Formats: sequence, structure tokens, C-alpha cells
Amino acid sequence: MVVRNPAASPNTVSRSLVEPQIDSTARIHAFSQILGDVRIGPNVLVAPGTSIRAEQGGAFAIQSGVQIQDGVVIHSLEQGRVLGDGDQPCSVWIGANVSITHKALIHGPVYIGAECFIGFRSTVFNARIGKGCVVMMHALIQDVEIPPGKFVPSGASVTTQDQADRLPDIQPEDLAFAREVIGTSRSNPGYLYAEESIRPNPTQPELHRPDTKQSTESNGKNEMQTQRLAPEIVQQVRQLLSQGYQIGTEHADVRRYRSGVWQTCSPIQSNRESEVFAALESCLQEHANEYVRLFGIDPQMKRRMGTPMTMQRPDGKPVAVSSRPPMGASVPIRRPGGSGGSGSSASEVLSAEIVQQVRQMLSQGYHIGMEHADGRRYRSGVWQTCSPVQSNREPEVLATLETCLREHANEYVRMFGIDPQMKRRIATTTIQRADGKSVDLSGSGATGYSSHHQGSHQDSGRQGPARTSGLLSAEAVQKVRQLLSQGCKIGTEHADVRRYHSGVWQTCSPIESSRESDVLAALEGCLQEHVGEYVRLFGIDPKAKRRVGAALTLQRPGDRPGGARQPQAQNGSASASHGYQNGGGAVSSQSLSTEILQKVRQSLSQGYRLSLEYADRRRYRSGAWQTGPSLQSRSQSEVIATLESFMQAHVTDYVRLVGIDSQAKQRVFEETIQRPDGRLEPAHADRQSTAAAATPYTNPPHYNSPNNNPNSRQNSSGRNGAASSPLTADLRQQVTQLVNQGYQVGTEFADRRRYRSGAWSSGESIHSSRPADVIASLEKLLANHSGEYVRLVGIDPKAKRRVLEATIQKP
Repeated sequence: MVVRNPAASPNTVSRSLVEPQIDSTARIHAFSQILGDVRIGPNVLVAPGTSIRAEQGGAFAIQSGVQIQDGVVIHSLEQGRVLGDGDQPCSVWIGANVSITHKALIHGPVYIGAECFIGFRSTVFNARIGKGCVVMMHALIQDVEIPPGKFVPSGASVTTQDQADRLPDIQPEDLAFAREVIGTSRSNPGYLYAEESIRPNPTQPELHRPDTKQSTESNGKNEMQTQRLAPEIVQQVRQLLSQGYQIGTEHADVRRYRSGVWQTCSPIQSNRESEVFAALESCLQEHANEYVRLFGIDPQMKRRMGTPMTMQRPDGKPVAVSSRPPMGASVPIRRPGGSGGSGSSASEVLSAEIVQQVRQMLSQGYHIGMEHADGRRYRSGVWQTCSPVQSNREPEVLATLETCLREHANEYVRMFGIDPQMKRRIATTTIQRADGKSVDLSGSGATGYSSHHQGSHQDSGRQGPARTSGLLSAEAVQKVRQLLSQGCKIGTEHADVRRYHSGVWQTCSPIESSRESDVLAALEGCLQEHVGEYVRLFGIDPKAKRRVGAALTLQRPGDRPGGARQPQAQNGSASASHGYQNGGGAVSSQSLSTEILQKVRQSLSQGYRLSLEYADRRRYRSGAWQTGPSLQSRSQSEVIATLESFMQAHVTDYVRLVGIDSQAKQRVFEETIQRPDGRLEPAHADRQSTAAAATPYTNPPHYNSPNNNPNSRQNSSGRNGAASSPLTADLRQQVTQLVNQGYQVGTEFADRRRYRSGAWSSGESIHSSRPADVIASLEKLLANHSGEYVRLVGIDPKAKRRVLEATIQKP
């Protein structure tokens, strides 16, 4: 028997409700209950026992072809809203051809996309379900947004966005089951009551619909969308909150934004989405004409998490947000047959070489960092560091890199690897130029970075010599092979024409790889990156943390790529020792020579601390030096400026530069850099001996003529002896540096006949580690061989090779 009257008495209906709007083709059973602002489209089937009550809140929108089976309950909160397909605010939106099966509970605010299937006794509350999803039996979906085409298994509880992102794609068997349930229900003749549809009761008074503005407002308890926040920002906030992070915000006006100075707002203490969204919208309104960005805060570690995401621009333009999941996001785990796959996806902003480089660094356990600089700062070498990417998942890292490139669209951007254990950089690669030109990274790899290419590239490093693109000469390749065979690392430096004449070189990150092919590729990449500059390479002893051998110039500004120019190895002379061809003594300033500049640069690169000492003529003769300022800065320009200022202040005094090893708490060198007569010390006539002593490991000179270092006693007074000593102050300083750096000191002697034939006789090795004892032994040996040539030999006990040969006496 069919009941033809409404199941609910008109007396039980609230007088404040709006009448339902039901299409004439909809089939509504008489035992169902429909109250309030419910809008039912064509061909909708509502089975008996269904309760659809829009007594409070916004409207319910049920699109065409929807099937609502027995016992379904659809209610809503008063203030929660969702946006329908036409951006219509409503409490419940059910898309076309949706099937909601027996005993399901739909409690708004809820959005269910078209062609979805909701299984028996499943509950959906405060959620968005994308198009074409299948939800099986007894599932709970709350406070999440499910992407389209996902499958929710039976009994699943999806209450966090991370769980929603990890849902698998639907399979053909899932769709077959849903169609079977839908077909069985539609074929039931008890449902076919088109002519028995419930109509509005004519005795019910006419009611007015609430104001549109009122229906779209929300009190922040369970709102699903906001009017000012983009969906990507909403997604970012949800992911950060699901991981237990707090949300912080920063703002900056246009001037501060260009300078990178942000003002931090008070962090949002709440972890409820609605309250966080309300606070973010309030922040955007408060700083309407400024840049605003959000970031995550780890409350336990007291530090930021991920890369900040810009939410607002002062010009009102929409913020370009990457479609990839931001830092800390949970990437969906898909089935092998699902769309998208689980592999790494391509990037629209980053080139294939950069993506490959990121993959290699992540596979080795490195973190990724970024730096940016405008044109002016780039020319000065001043980079501003962005927050490093804490994640080691490739999609999140690539998304952060793309966001950084968009935020600094008109600037230079470079990325580098970070060794989390050693706390140091391992690579630096420019990935964007300010002029918009593409960055050529093909075949270059990462400077200072050990790559792990597959296939032929890896085989080439084992089976034969590595191939180059013609940028490196045969001499450079041979030099690299020699250094690698000795267990040394390869480092590079570059300088433009102005810095080259001033002796100021900028050091690149060392190449960590020991494979010849990787090193040559990194060198070619360095040459391509610094096309119009001087570039040179040098060896690095990884154990002793010092340079080895002479530097080799690879490129000059006038060279053509792949040209026939042969790089020039540098010896101990004033011009070639440091890569200069400046006319035999041009200096970078009015008071410092190129050798002193090179000495300062090398000392800073080795981590030594520099200080100054000065003395007048009387104190100089007695060896009583007065301590000057300590140069605490690590910047070459600041140290050089301090040196020049100090020398001008003590123009009538002797001034010497002292290098100090902070860990060993001892001096590693002492070098006089100024005399009262205005001449730089050492003078160019005896520069070779002192330059060799300054850096015996960097540029070991070979002195075969005693004329380069005459046995002059005019300047033999100094810190370590009296004026009557047969050793000059320069030789004492040279010996002190050799001993302090761990080298052994030996001697050789020859008479005139043997000297002319190059047949030297070895003297006794001096094994003492005290400079005073070594100097005393040298003085005794010079006295025993007063009528012969005597030369000083520095020996590296670890490498079993000589680092210095200097003639210190002639007949």
C-alpha cells in the first residue's frame, strides 16, 4: 500500500524554513522527508526512509540523476559552506549521477563530485570528494579533500589529508561493483513513484529565503573554502597542520620586499583549520597593500619548516603557486596501474639537467639549498641565502625550487648541495639568470659534486680516458690525471679582468668526485659558467687540508672555446706564481703587492687567522715587535682594506703580517710587508725566497742559483736571533714556516766544481720540531762549509717529496 501523504505533519515543520524546489521529473517516495531549502534536479530518485533536512544553514543542491537509497540521512551545520561547480555557496552539494546507498550519513558542509558512489553505512562529514570516486561500505570521511578518481576501501577511516593523498586510484572491478548496486536499486519497482512525488504543502505559509550574504558567511567552525585564500594555500595549511606544525606569517612592503626584509607576525597558536583560515584572512586584510607569506613552525624544534609560500602581492595580481605539493606535503602513493605513477615527474620550470642533478644529490643523502642575488649583488658576489629544503623527497624539492624561481624571477638563482653531517656545501650551480637567458648545464654536472651517471658515462670512467668537449687542453687533462692519481681533490678559481690584475680570485666549491670523467665534466661546466673570466685549477690534499702543487690557468678572457691555447703552469716567479701578467710587479692597491694579496687569500682559504705587528728601527734591530690589530674578518676585501689602513698609519715603521693556526694555537708564518723607507718587504730582488717560504706547499720553487738569494747580513736581525747570525731574517722566517707546517729541513752542499755540474752532496737531516734548534743546526752547518755552496731543502715526510730548494750560501 502506498502512502500518498507526506510522512511529516505540517505542524512539525519549522515555520522559518524555505520550501523545497523539486523538479517535476524527480521521483520522491512518500515515506521520505525533505525539509528546507533543498533543490532537487531532474531524474533524481529518493527512496523511502530518507531524511533530507535543510533546516539551518545554506541550501542543499542535488543535481540530475542522483540516486538516494533507503535510510540515507543528509543534514548540515548552520554555518558550514562549500562551493559548488558554479561557485554557488551551499551546505551540501551532490553532483550529477551520484549514488548514495543504504544507511549512508551525509552531514554538511559536504561536496560530492559527479558520478561518485557512496557505500552502505558510510559517513561523510566536512569533506570534499572529487569526481568519480568510489567509497565502499562503513567508511568514514571527515575533514579532508579527496582527489578525483580515488578508491576508499571498506572500513577505512580517512580523517587526515595525508591519508586522503595516499588513496589508490579506482580499478575496473570497483566500477563494476558500483554499477551492479546502482542497477539493482533502479530496477526495484517499489522506487518508481514519479506520480507520487511530494509537493510543497499548500497550507504552509510562504517563507523568505535568507539573504545571500548571510547564506555565504561562516563562523569558522567547519568551513571548507575561504573567499581570499587560493586552493593551493588551503592545501598547504592542511598539510602543515596534519604534521603537527604551527602556522606563521610575514609581511613586507615593496621596498622591504626588494631588500629581503620581512616583518614577522605573531604565530597562529591554534591547530584547527577554521581558526587558522580566519587568522590568515585577517592578516591579509590587515596588510592589504603588502606582500604576505606563510610558513610552518615546528613547535618542538623551534624552527621553520619548508619554504615560505607567498599568499598576497601588493599589486593585487594572483600569486603563482606551484601545482606540486609544497614542503612537508604527503605525496600520493599510487598503484602501478594508476594514473601519474610513483616516479619522478617532469618539471615545467626546471631543465632536465637540473632535475637530474637534484636526483643525484638526493640519492647521496645531501640536502638542497638556494641563493639569489640581483644584478648588482651578483657582480659583487653577494648572495642572499634562502631557507634550505629539509625534505629529501624529489617532488617536494622540485616544487620548492620552482617556487624559489618564481619568487625571484628577475634575479640570479643558484642551488647547492648541503652535507648534513659535515655541515658544508658540496656543489653550487646557477639555475636562473636575471636576464632570462637559459643556463647551459649540459655535460657539466655539478661543480664540486660527485655524480653517479648510468650507462656509457659510467663505463667511460673505468674503461678508458674520459672524453671532453674540447674546452680543456691536453695539458690540463694530464694535470688532472696526475693530481687524481696522487689522491688529491681538484679545486678551481675564477676572476674577471679587474680582479685578476688585483690578484683577487674567487674560489669555487671543490670537486668532490675522484673519477676523471666527473672531474673533467665539472671543469668544463666551470669554464662555461665563467666564459669571460680567468679560470685556473689547483690540487687539494684532503687529509692535510691544503693546496698541492702549482695552479694551472685553464681559461683567459680572450680565449675561444675549444681553442688551441695551452694553459701555462705557474712557478714561483712574481708574475706566474699567482696567474698574473702585470708587468712584473703591478699591485692591486697603492701599498700591497700581488704576492701579499695572494698570501692573504691563501691564508683565509686555509682557515688561518691574520694579525699585524709593527716596530720602529730600534725595536726592529732588537727583535721587539709590538702587536697590532687582529684581522677577524673572513672577507678578503675587508682584510686588505685593514692592511692598507694600518700600513698608512705606521708608514715610518716596519710592519709584518702573521698567520695563526687557531686550532694548533701557533704561528704558521711571519712576513714583513713594509719597511720605514717605503719599500715593500720583501723587495723584488729577493722575493723568490720569501714567496717560497710563504707557501712552500702551494708553489714549491726550485732555486738552482745562489744569486736569487744572496747571503746578505744587512737584514739578518729579527725575532729569532742577533745581527751577527749567518742567517738573514728572511731565511729565519722561511725555516720557521717550514717547521711549523710539519716539514723536515735538510741541507745539501757542493764545492765550485760540483756546483757547476749539479752534483750536490746531502748533509744531515734536522729532525727537531723547534725552529730555534733547526736554526742553530743550520748556523753550525754553514760554519762547517763556509767555502762551499749550501742550499736548504724542505721535505714533506708524508708525501716523501721535496717542497722547497733554496740556496742559502755561496763561497
